[in-house]
Amino acid sequence: MRKFFHVTLLALISFGLIQQTSQAKEKPQPAEARQPSIELAILLDTSGSMEGLINQARSQLWKIVNELATARQNGKVPVMKVALYEYGKSSLPASEGYMRQIMPLTENLDQLSEKLFALKTNGGEEYCGQVIQAATNGLNWSDSDESLKLIFIAGNEPFTQGKVDYKVACPAAIQKGIAINTIFCGPEQTGIQTGWKEGALLADGSYLSINQGVQVVTPKTPYDKRLSELGHSINKTYLFYGSAKSQNESAGSQGGADKLAGSSSPASGADRATFKGSGRYRAKADLIDAIVGKKVNLKDLKEEEIPAQLKKLSKKERVAFIEKKQKERTAIQLQIQQLTKKRNQFIAEEMKKQTSQPQNSTFDTAVIKALKSQAVKNNFKFKAK
Repeated sequence: MRKFFHVTLLALISFGLIQQTSQAKEKPQPAEARQPSIELAILLDTSGSMEGLINQARSQLWKIVNELATARQNGKVPVMKVALYEYGKSSLPASEGYMRQIMPLTENLDQLSEKLFALKTNGGEEYCGQVIQAATNGLNWSDSDESLKLIFIAGNEPFTQGKVDYKVACPAAIQKGIAINTIFCGPEQTGIQTGWKEGALLADGSYLSINQGVQVVTPKTPYDKRLSELGHSINKTYLFYGSAKSQNESAGSQGGADKLAGSSSPASGADRATFKGSGRYRAKADLIDAIVGKKVNLKDLKEEEIPAQLKKLSKKERVAFIEKKQKERTAIQLQIQQLTKKRNQFIAEEMKKQTSQPQNSTFDTAVIKALKSQAVKNNFKFKAK
C-alpha cells in the first residue's frame, strides 16, 4: 500500500495537483543518498572469424543483465548502463581504426539488443589499443569512485596491432577507474602470448579465454513458454510519451527486442522476461518509470506528447489509468519472479547432470565471472537466485 500511495503522490505532483517547493527541486542530493551505478562497455571483434562470438553475445545478453539486476551496493540498487562498440571490420573506416561506437552507455537495453542482432562480420584489422582508448575517452562514464566501471574486450587477434599501444591505453583507463577485462577467443596460452593477459593486468582487470565456436545451450524448462507469454503481456502496461514518432519507436523497440530474444532460443526469451520482471528493466520513454523517477512532470508535457491511451481522458482519469497500469505491472512482475525461481531451480538440477562442457568457456560465463570478481572491489554484492 505504501508503494502504491507513493506512485499516486508522484502522479498527482506530475499533474500539478500538488505543488513541490522550489527548495525541494533545487536541494542537492547528499553523497550517501546517490544511487550507485554499474557501467559496462562491450567491445566486440566483428572480423570475419567472429560469428560465433557475436552469436554467443546475442543469445546471452539477457542472462548477463539478469546477473547485474541482482547487484546491490550497501543495500542500494545501482543504475545499470551498457555501451557497445565493434572493431576489426574492414567495412569500417580505416581512418577511425576500423571501429565504431554502436551505442553509448545507456539503460535502453531494448535498442542495444537490436543493434547487437544487426551486427555483421567481415575481414579487417583488429586494433585493440585504439578501441579501448576510444571507449575510455568517448563514453560518459560516472565520475564517482563508488561506481563500477568496466570494459570487456573480446577477440582473437594479437593485442598488439594498431597505432595505439595497449600498454598506454590500458593504464590510461585504470587511471579513470575503468578496469579492462580481456576475453580471448581461443586457447588460453595463445592469448597470453599475444598480449591479452598483459592488457588486463595493466588495468586491474581479468583475463579469460573462451571457445567462441561453442553453441550456448541452456536446458529447456517447463516454465520458458509461460515466462515468454508474461514478458509479452507486461508490454501492455507501458505508456510511451513524446512525439508520435518517438512513441511508435519505443513500442517497436520493445516488441522487436522480444522477437529477437525469442527467435534466438526459448531460454533467451525466458531470460528477457525474467529481466522485465526484476523491476530493473527500463523501456525508453515509459511515462510510469519517468514519473516515479522524477524525470517528468505530466503537466509539463505538450498534449501531442501525452501517451495515446491518455489523450481522451480527464486529468483525474489519467491519474487513475496510470495507477491501474502500474498495479498491473507489479502483479505481472510478481508472477514472473515466482516462475523464475522455479525455472532457476530446474536449470540448476539439469546442469548438475551435464559435465561435458567446461565452465567459463563461453562469452556469458566469462563476463559474469569477471564482473563478479571486479564488483567485490567496489563493495557490490549479488543476491543468490
